[in-house]
Amino acid sequence: MALAPLESELTDDQQVLIDAVREYARNELLPLDRQWDAGESTVFDIVQQLAEMGLLTLVVPEDFGGLACPYRVYASIIHELASSSPSTAVTVAVHCMVGKILASRAPEPLRSELLKGWGDPENFGAFALSEAGAGSDAAAVKTEAVEADGGFRLTGEKMWISNGMRARWFLTLVRLKDAPTDGALCAFVVDGREKGLERTQVHGKMGIRGSETAVIHLDNVFVPKDHLIGERGEGLQVCLSSLNEGRIGIAAQASGIAEACLDEMVTYSRQRKQFGKPIGTFPAIGEMIADSAVELEAAKLLIWRAATEVDQGKLAPTASSMAKLYATEAANRIAYRAVQVHGGSGYVNECRVEQLYRDVRVTTLYEGTSEIQRYVIARELTKA
Repeated sequence: MALAPLESELTDDQQVLIDAVREYARNELLPLDRQWDAGESTVFDIVQQLAEMGLLTLVVPEDFGGLACPYRVYASIIHELASSSPSTAVTVAVHCMVGKILASRAPEPLRSELLKGWGDPENFGAFALSEAGAGSDAAAVKTEAVEADGGFRLTGEKMWISNGMRARWFLTLVRLKDAPTDGALCAFVVDGREKGLERTQVHGKMGIRGSETAVIHLDNVFVPKDHLIGERGEGLQVCLSSLNEGRIGIAAQASGIAEACLDEMVTYSRQRKQFGKPIGTFPAIGEMIADSAVELEAAKLLIWRAATEVDQGKLAPTASSMAKLYATEAANRIAYRAVQVHGGSGYVNECRVEQLYRDVRVTTLYEGTSEIQRYVIARELTKA
């Protein structure tokens, strides 16, 4: 089922795009996603197809050749991708999130130069925020920028970077050396082809194995001064400004996974018989299916509300955190039930719910943990 409510006012073109993504995901991505999981290989094998469908420029303004999708449409597309391939969904979402930041915050002519090529797989984007000692506390970054002739030199290490093995452009939060505390954090867009930037792939992930994750090592990497995004000292605000939209994307990823889990549950409960009856006729199984259906619909509506607020030009921190918190926590519960309904069959990789159970776990972690979402919600509600 679609993310959009039945009474939603989508244009014909928007609905056609969402439907096309759904068909492509189900027919092409689903079998590939199973292969990527088994072999810990990569979504980037089909990134050219994603580019041809316009999925790399979903939120890029039309002036730069993008689709300029409203966030309701963007979230719907991420939902459809995730229901067949969570790895593809997060790969696209991270690239789009970086593009959105550049569209709103990058200076000219850098903004035009980057966004005009944003649909080219050679120009993939990544978000280099986290470090070994700076996860939820993003302001604790230690990657250092030192002023140099014509720009800056960056040294440090970034962790858990989605798209990190293939990305060309890294939106990177750093600390400016010898700057006052309130002016130290800066955001730069770093060229991955610069000398001194090295990548180490993270292996052994629990789930979304088709999504490339890397550790990025920066050793005296040069960044031109016009690659500063925002003003000096605004780095944290630049990076965090994207999180409202980014959290909606992760919520949509979670709802897509939950949708797939519910579909698998319903299908299996019709086919599997015990004591001479389909197991779906047993109250315990029916309750798990019913609870999952209700939670999924509630998650979709929270996502739709948050995306609508963004489309209306609102900051939407409360709505996006509510959507992210509820959708990801609900999706984990739904995935748990899906394995339970499948019994022993759900515990082996031949059954898709085993993979979905692993894939969904990370959604409560990245783009802010569930605990951070609760903090944001409470902070916003208790403001004087």
